[in-house]
Amino acid sequence: MADLTLKITGLDCLECAKGLEASVSRMDRVEAAELQFFNATLRVSGNVEERELRKLIASLGYGVADGEGESHDPAEEPNALLGFWRYIIRRVETQMALVAGGVVLLSLLLDWLGIPGWLVIGLQIGALVLAGWPIAKSGLVNLWVNHTFNINFLMTIAGIGAVVIGEYAEAASLILLFDLAEALEAFTNARARGALSQLTALTPTHALRLEKGHEDLVPVEKLAIGDRILVRPGDRIPLDGVILEGQSGINQAPITGESLPVWKNAGEEVFSGTVNGSGQLIIEVTRLVADSTLHRIIEMVTEAQSRQSQSQKFIDKFAQYYTPAMVVLAVLMATLPPLFLGEPFLNTPETRGWLHRALVLLVISCPCALVISTPVTMVASLTKAAREGVLFKGGVFVESLSRMKAFAFDKTGTLTHGQPRVVESKDLNCQGASACDACDDMLALAYALERHSTHPLSQAIVEEAEKRGVTDCYPAATELIARGGLGLEGTVDGRRMTIGSRRLFQEEHNIPPIVDAWVEAAESEGQTAMLLCDGQGVRGFIAVADTPRGDAHQVVTALNAMGAYTVMLTGDNASVANVVGRTVGLTDVRAGLLPGDKQQAVAKLREEHGSVAMVGDGINDAPALASADLGIAMGGGGSAQAMETADVVLMADSIDKLPFAVQLSRFANRLIRQNILFSLGSKLLVAVIAFLGYAPLWLAVLADMGVSLLVTLNGLRAARFRLE
Repeated sequence: MADLTLKITGLDCLECAKGLEASVSRMDRVEAAELQFFNATLRVSGNVEERELRKLIASLGYGVADGEGESHDPAEEPNALLGFWRYIIRRVETQMALVAGGVVLLSLLLDWLGIPGWLVIGLQIGALVLAGWPIAKSGLVNLWVNHTFNINFLMTIAGIGAVVIGEYAEAASLILLFDLAEALEAFTNARARGALSQLTALTPTHALRLEKGHEDLVPVEKLAIGDRILVRPGDRIPLDGVILEGQSGINQAPITGESLPVWKNAGEEVFSGTVNGSGQLIIEVTRLVADSTLHRIIEMVTEAQSRQSQSQKFIDKFAQYYTPAMVVLAVLMATLPPLFLGEPFLNTPETRGWLHRALVLLVISCPCALVISTPVTMVASLTKAAREGVLFKGGVFVESLSRMKAFAFDKTGTLTHGQPRVVESKDLNCQGASACDACDDMLALAYALERHSTHPLSQAIVEEAEKRGVTDCYPAATELIARGGLGLEGTVDGRRMTIGSRRLFQEEHNIPPIVDAWVEAAESEGQTAMLLCDGQGVRGFIAVADTPRGDAHQVVTALNAMGAYTVMLTGDNASVANVVGRTVGLTDVRAGLLPGDKQQAVAKLREEHGSVAMVGDGINDAPALASADLGIAMGGGGSAQAMETADVVLMADSIDKLPFAVQLSRFANRLIRQNILFSLGSKLLVAVIAFLGYAPLWLAVLADMGVSLLVTLNGLRAARFRLE
């Protein structure tokens, strides 16, 4: 079985895409066909010949882009009016319609001049055929192949019906307006596709490879793992890698959504698509193009289009029955009043006939606006979220996030940094100043004892000593002895010193009451306290804790303000968990939970509050993430596991984009509801006006295509969403 991927041109609307996809699916030897409207890509699996496939596509009125021709799409033109003009003059159908419009104007002028009526009517019918032939061909082919009515078929019937009732000029004007409206809708959809192409545009195409002292400009596809590349200041980083030489501030906004550049040194990871700052870097490639972070984001956003929301599934199902039902209703409207009530079938000088009213209903019954109302909003939302560092795995998860009533957070690594830090240190001779010499000296002694240890508490002391600049005060301790997990003993400058827990010091040292009170207060706050003896007596204590992230309080406060129930699920002890929960503003804290307990806690939260989202690091807490209604993982920029395990991924190693994601999802769902109500409401209004006999055919065309345009533009507002 072979796979074919083709770029389709001429897709004006989502219904067109669905019809083409259905036609290809019915071909012999086609196993599966999928057409993604918003990037116009057709993927076909099976043993079908490409020549046969292209022939079918052409017969339905579409084309296949082969990468040739004009490189600049008119839909990308910053000036919308100029872009639209350039767009329509490239379309053969619109060119024919414009010529037909000129013929209609000529016929009206000749009629005004008193030219014989048969010539005027002939010109108007000629204009109708000229503008309507591509529309009629598409509608009839679709009916023959797919056995369904599309808007082109409905417009063909409406045009023929207008000729039957003697409205020749209106018939030609109807088709002309329809074609211009179709061109405007196609242009708008092409600009909507640009939201997705903005992500693709972030992908660098070439890189400077360093080989044997030379710089070679090569396509990124030719780079291999282990290659060394040069990234100059201001350049976009071509592929994921590790910095070998240099340091610089990296703008990671395209991947993680972080507003400020992140300073990177040698040995740290960088991502494709991010922008180098002022420093020149030499980077070793660690992932190929297909595996790079940016490529995975683009791929996931593209695939997310196929994961429809519940609203979109309902609308698609509804549209399958809606259009045939409206056609039947139009037939009944045209026939029942004349047959049973003696009403006029054709137009009379006093009133519009029921055939005319039925034709208006037929035109307005097209479901284009309704069908496009959801996907255009979802694509705009998915793309906006990805550009801000939030990756939704599908439109269904955009919709789900807006309905979450409770947010459950893991503690370690999610609400906290995930590694202990020194939060307080106090010497008996502390002077109470912000930079106390006695406290710094005590920390320097502790560093001398702990500098070679890999224990997390030791690393916290090392980090704090480096921050205070006291690493050169004393030589490293010698004759080190571990005190059974309770502390460490060693010789510094000829003095035997000990650093350890309160329990160790209670057994072997005389703890001054004031120091004991300090330690007790620290432990009551969930901190780990270590005491230091310098060989002559207890000097003081150092308190270490896994501190909350700087953005945790702001995020939790924002979620609380949105009416969400926020809770921590952690395996840590209750005292530590309660301190963190109180600090960040959580509504509830549930501590001492094993992974299985967290899963049960999620189930209980669902019973209490409804839908539950679990927020974690994407690696641990897999049972809780899987059992929640929505799994949200953070740190996707550096973790393949995070990108695979959750439904929503926060690309930065932070939760600060969570309120943005929630508000974006709620905004997107408001837009969808607005679009659906507006689409159905406007159609109902025109249908009522048509039934009463006050609606001309051109009003139906403007109402149908105008509503399609308006819901598309309204849906695109999601691409410009900003956090309130």
